[in-house]
Amino acid sequence: MRRGENIVARMSDLVGRTPLLEVCTTATGSRLLVKLEQFNPTGSAKVRMAREMITSAERSGALAPGGRIVEPTSGNTGLGLALIAVERGYRFTAVVDHHASAGKLRAMAAMGADLVYVGEPGTGGPSTVVRRAKAAELVAEDPTAFWPDQHNNPANRVGYRGLARELLADLFGDVDHLICAIGTGGSLCGTAAELRALGSRVRTVGVEPKGSIIFGGEPGRYWQTGSGSPAGFPVGRNVDYAQIDEGCQVGDVPAFATARVLARRTGLMMGGSAGAALYVALQRLGGLPPGSTVVTLVCDAGEKYLDSVFDDEWLRAKGLLAPDVEEEVAGLLAGHSGAVPPPRNEDAATPDLVVHP
Repeated sequence: MRRGENIVARMSDLVGRTPLLEVCTTATGSRLLVKLEQFNPTGSAKVRMAREMITSAERSGALAPGGRIVEPTSGNTGLGLALIAVERGYRFTAVVDHHASAGKLRAMAAMGADLVYVGEPGTGGPSTVVRRAKAAELVAEDPTAFWPDQHNNPANRVGYRGLARELLADLFGDVDHLICAIGTGGSLCGTAAELRALGSRVRTVGVEPKGSIIFGGEPGRYWQTGSGSPAGFPVGRNVDYAQIDEGCQVGDVPAFATARVLARRTGLMMGGSAGAALYVALQRLGGLPPGSTVVTLVCDAGEKYLDSVFDDEWLRAKGLLAPDVEEEVAGLLAGHSGAVPPPRNEDAATPDLVVHP
């Protein structure tokens, strides 16, 4: 590269500096912004923490040159690790299940990842517990193997410090509310911790699928990928409850409906977990103090979910296609300048949105 040219030498040099998009603004000046992390290499926020986890392992000696990275993943962390493995000369084995987006799995394989499957097609939701057991088995068999363990590795949260700094640099004022899907905990808790370390008075809301156990409640099956923790899975140490002011659970139907409506009304495509967070944000925007700034992290691109969230037949087969809920979400988006209706609740015993203070 010649002096003065704006050229990078590696794909990972393009990580960060992702844009903010204003989805809507109320009559009182409150606005809903989304951080578009699909503009990162691999199309996801997870590349931030994948890079940090590998860098930390290199510094500590846990990962030697030419070694093997092994990680159970639903896709986005795996894509980030696959990229870093390519750049730094490591072998990468992703332990996956058939619940993951087929596009994510093909992309990992295209970058040279070895995919080890657990479970059988069509057997239910994510096999998080089984994936971890298989990863432990593979690591025990290979002395060169390193398991980053995204759920418990503190470098996961460290990887999002830059995201927090980007938010404050791009805004005139503070982030008043950060409403985000929570899976490993790294993106929400790492971003919140750094915002607060920099003086922010941000209030945080973590959003998980209904059926996940991070915020309590009855465990159950869900189809949102990369978010939540199923029954039998110990909540990882990167879920720092001290950084989470409130927890919410959102069902698959409103989560997917929100993603589909946003695509049709704004051209912004996102996955189901981001749809769940946007559903909560849209529910609350009209009731916030005037001039509030709400930020939601859209951690990856909706194009990865063309075979699920945006596939009518896939949704219909699972009982998740709900035009009436999509109409409700469209009304929330269109009515941002007035009072926001209460959450939809067809079944009082199993509401679509459950709040845990």
